[in-house]
Amino acid sequence: VQLQASGGGLVQAGESLKLSCVPSESIFSFYTMGWYRQAPGKQREMVATIRTGGITDYDDSVKGRFTISREYGKNTLHLQMNSLKPEDTALYYCHSRKSGAYFWGTGTQVTVSS
Repeated sequence: VQLQASGGGLVQAGESLKLSCVPSESIFSFYTMGWYRQAPGKQREMVATIRTGGITDYDDSVKGRFTISREYGKNTLHLQMNSLKPEDTALYYCHSRKSGAYFWGTGTQVTVSS
């Protein structure tokens, strides 16, 4: 399974970005999909996940600002990021899980200037 992430960029604090992830298989086949991020010198951390039934989970630091969603018609996972902060700066990775197997996509860089 391949996951292609895109949508990162350089923005100022308070602005928005929308990340997209397109898997090589139907998003219906995954039990869980999500976004993780890794800042320089820090461990990779969960940002948001969505699983069967549309159940979502967010890290406390992004609740109320980020929204994860699946666009079935385009077979795409999205992460809408609003009110971005400098501490959101990181390499963002798409993640999926099915049948006990885990998959990671390419990262997309998000940089937020103050």
